[in-house]
Amino acid sequence: MHTARRTHSFTESVIRGMTRLASEHGAINLAQGFPNFPAPDVLKEAAAQAIRDDVNQYAITWGAKRLRDALAQKYGDWYGMTVNPETEITVTCGATEAMASALLAIVDPGDEVIVFEPFYENYGPDAILCGAKPVYVPLAAAQELDLDRLAAAFSARTRAIIVCTPNNPTGRVLSRRELEAIAELCRRHEAYAVTDEIYEHIYYEGEHIPIATLDGMRERTITISGASKTFSVTGWRIGTIVAPSDATDAIRKVHDFLTVGAPAPLQEAVAVGLETLGDDYYERLAHEYRARRDLLCRALADAGFRCTPPQGAYYVLADCSDVSELPDDEFSFWLTKEIGVAPVPGSSFFSRPELGRRLVRFAFCKTEEMLAEAARRLARVRRPAHPVRA
Repeated sequence: MHTARRTHSFTESVIRGMTRLASEHGAINLAQGFPNFPAPDVLKEAAAQAIRDDVNQYAITWGAKRLRDALAQKYGDWYGMTVNPETEITVTCGATEAMASALLAIVDPGDEVIVFEPFYENYGPDAILCGAKPVYVPLAAAQELDLDRLAAAFSARTRAIIVCTPNNPTGRVLSRRELEAIAELCRRHEAYAVTDEIYEHIYYEGEHIPIATLDGMRERTITISGASKTFSVTGWRIGTIVAPSDATDAIRKVHDFLTVGAPAPLQEAVAVGLETLGDDYYERLAHEYRARRDLLCRALADAGFRCTPPQGAYYVLADCSDVSELPDDEFSFWLTKEIGVAPVPGSSFFSRPELGRRLVRFAFCKTEEMLAEAARRLARVRRPAHPVRA
């Protein structure tokens, strides 16, 4: 039977596939970016209380009022942004749905969407599902953007550019200079910046600058974030969108018919988290992730991988060339089955698999005890029996 051509150019999620493989072989899952430690008690207690209080039916489609008000307050306090919670905020089923809803709301078939590469695996397929053409621009872990190459990627058909900072998978935190250059190109070409800021509180170098705060960008930026990473509740699926009112109107239409709304009691709990957790919580979050980053990077270096410590987010993109001659997917399977540590093949983050054949991505959103055990297992990779091509 016929299936839609739009689905033929991409695969199922490689990340989720590696999680299944890790489970099958009892491996430590450093593939999928979910914490193995508890969420803050205040959120869990608020969620349980909301359920007991019978907040169990549909919330307002575009988000519970308490959460939208808390988000507007947060954007004002943190970034000096004035956001109307009634007309400029939409709550979605995770940042993944937020990105899909945003692009479906603003992109027409035949448009172009600029995507930095390597990219979180959803971005390319999201553009393709809109009937758009993804245009890929390299983003390295250890060097600034090639701004001339970026400028050349823009055209009369460019409708949007997806900007993820702190970046998954490279760990880059884009500088003000880089963001100003992106903003200037968006203004020149009348394009949207669609930003993935889900790691906005997890960075170790530089600063997090929402591109919406730059001159002339508030009216052309769709800012996506959510609770998953900040509050360690990836299974709650609470994403957020801040956008100008005309874009919000279109986004809400798409969101309504995709999912109707995000879980009502969990929205209340996230609102409580935003209202009660102060600066010390966010500072401690980054401090603890820095320690985990350093532990994993040392373990990878000791095992023979080459990597640049990330400036933000909680992933390390590592070069396995000195460890094995196997391509990334075969090496990832071997590492999962024989060593007991599951990464993600680097090719899943590139438009052409050959660009990522020497790379694998590890997540360090785990307890230090689990990362220490992963380090002990990874030390075995240096043994002479490491895999080579036949």
